[in-house]
Amino acid sequence: MNAGTALAGPDGAPRCPWALSAPDYTAYHDEEWGRPVHGDQALFERLSLEAFQSGLSWITILRRRPGFRAAFADFDIGRVAAFTDDDRSRLLADPGIIRNRAKVDATLANARVLSGWAPGELDELIWSHAPEPAGRPAPRALSDVPAVTPESTTLAKALKKRGLRFVGPTTAYALMQACGLVDDHLDTCVARRRP
Repeated sequence: MNAGTALAGPDGAPRCPWALSAPDYTAYHDEEWGRPVHGDQALFERLSLEAFQSGLSWITILRRRPGFRAAFADFDIGRVAAFTDDDRSRLLADPGIIRNRAKVDATLANARVLSGWAPGELDELIWSHAPEPAGRPAPRALSDVPAVTPESTTLAKALKKRGLRFVGPTTAYALMQACGLVDDHLDTCVARRRP
């Protein structure tokens, strides 16, 4: 029985076990998760998708990502900030996304807040909370991967202080993992960044 350690994938290379439950997960794991993401638009997308994921499985969001991108104008902050009540109604009726009123409203509100920030300000704020890479050993098993860290708690507080919504410490840590601020690929995983 596996104790949450890396498992051989279809190609024989070891991967984090969650990556092997569906081909969508394998591609996301190998090509995106844990790789550095920069740019306000890309980070706004990840921040929004992590908020939509709250309480759901990531595969649900991953499979609907094309629908989210279409519905939210590719997460262009200025365009989403200009969405009207009609756009909100359209989003709440769109079967291609998660039609959760609180999450839709938070995404629209966050875009309005971010539209007043200087270019690069979201990127700078998020990345200023990246822990030192040597600060924690590589996880050997899934049980070694935290759901919240002091850095994610501080990031969540900083984002909330600046007016962003739906960004608790767990969501902030998932964002940190997804955007490569931390590398939580298991120590023997093929996708782990090596020094």
